[in-house]
Amino acid sequence: MLYQAMEKKITRKRHIAKTITWRVIGTIDTMLLGWIISGDPMIGVSIGSLELITKMILYYFHERMWYKTKFGIRNEQEHN
Repeated sequence: MLYQAMEKKITRKRHIAKTITWRVIGTIDTMLLGWIISGDPMIGVSIGSLELITKMILYYFHERMWYKTKFGIRNEQEHN
């Protein structure tokens, strides 16, 4: 599916909001998996707390790099 270019500017605030909401989902998943695997909910919380910060930072820069690349984006003239 091709997305048409939006004339609106996508702000860094949007990237930050996406980063935070995705990390909340990912962290809950990590905490649950850590708890299930170890049998100790505090180990799940410990693992989740550490990865919350590191993965949020990594995702933000990953998202910004993808935003700057033209990979997979076509101009209208190329599509016709």
